Amino acid sequence: GIVECIDAIESATAGLVGIEAVCVANVIKYVWRFKLKNGTEDLRKAMWYLERLIAGSEENAKKA
Repeated sequence: GIVECIDAIESATAGLVGIEAVCVANVIKYVWRFKLKNGTEDLRKAMWYLERLIAGSEENAKKA
C-alpha cells in the first residue's frame, strides 16, 4: 500500500525528542512533498532543518 507521510515521520522520529524530532520530521515532510507543492522552496526548507540538525549534532558531540 501507499505509505502516508505522517506514518513515515512517526517511524523516523521514534526515540527522538525535542528539536531533533522536529528537525527530522520537517526534513522528511519537505522532501516528501516538494514535487507536489513548492518545488525548490520546499527543498531549501528541508535543507534549513537538516543544517539545524547537523549543528545540534555537532554541538552535542563537543559536549560528550
